[in-house]
Amino acid sequence: MAEISYPFNEANANGGSQIVSQTQWQAMARMWGGDRVDFQLTATTYGANFLPFNATIVNGRTVQINPGKAWVGGFYYSLTAQQSVTIANNSTTKPRKDLIVLQADMAKSAVNIAVLTGTAAASPVAPAPRRQAGGIWEMPLYEVDAAANNASISISSRMPFDVPGRVAYPWNTETGAALLPRGSFVYDMDNNGGDTQKEGFLGRDGYVVTRHLGKSRTYTPSMVNIGNPSTRVGRWRWIAPNTVWFSVYIASTSTSDLKVSSDNFTYGVTLPVPANGSTGQVFQGHMDNNGSGASPNLPNFVDLTVKTNRGSSTSTMYLYMPNKNYTTDTGLDGIEYFPRKGFLTISGVYEAAEL
Repeated sequence: MAEISYPFNEANANGGSQIVSQTQWQAMARMWGGDRVDFQLTATTYGANFLPFNATIVNGRTVQINPGKAWVGGFYYSLTAQQSVTIANNSTTKPRKDLIVLQADMAKSAVNIAVLTGTAAASPVAPAPRRQAGGIWEMPLYEVDAAANNASISISSRMPFDVPGRVAYPWNTETGAALLPRGSFVYDMDNNGGDTQKEGFLGRDGYVVTRHLGKSRTYTPSMVNIGNPSTRVGRWRWIAPNTVWFSVYIASTSTSDLKVSSDNFTYGVTLPVPANGSTGQVFQGHMDNNGSGASPNLPNFVDLTVKTNRGSSTSTMYLYMPNKNYTTDTGLDGIEYFPRKGFLTISGVYEAAEL
């Protein structure tokens, strides 16, 4: 029959099957999730012997593995008592890397702990776990360093763990996420239309937005040390935890230059969210002074270096330009004017001050 489906209460003429083979089960069960230890990493720290399948080396070449549970190649595995495996001698003059795995072997109809022995080499590489549906499927537990000349071995964990499932909120995402297990990813669907769709993560550092989804957010940038031109447009979004992309466009319709206030030597533009002040951060910009009645105080086109100052977190970036009078001067000067009927564009990526 061309159409086969399972499992149902009973076999039927429509292709439905009640009993499935282990191969059919594996094909179905692998769709439910990837290989992982059945233990969610929700605490801030763990002791060396707390996690499932924690292991110790005894008698030089024996690795004792403690109980644990895992999902491997579509099958559930449980180790209920300590199990030991022996690492083969390495009598060569070069080191070797082995791999301790959970091995689902369809020919044996079972999952068991196994050791994959690598090849000695000047720069050894551990054997790759096999993942063949209907054959042998392996999940790594430990990588073993087998030193040359039968010297001592060491082990390093390579097992993947389970994490809390992703969830979504229509609103109140941050307060809802605070009640979830550590390690949870959440989606703010913004069903009340008050903000922006976004993804968040509740981790060791608390809740943080990991990225905005959908359209960019808008904001109105303000000028610092100078008056505000008539047009000010900003766009921004979280693109990673504590990382912002932004762009601003500011234009003047005035027939007069705007000049910096008091004894300031340059002016600034505000960012959408404060920048981390541990280091200064630098962006690029462009100012156009080529409109009708262009300002004589600035070149027609100005290449801008824009930076935040080092210190406490700041919401202001300041503008600097090459010296307009001396082309051989490689330094930067402040800018005292926003040109009449001119405009500027600034964009970049920066580390925010959320964390």
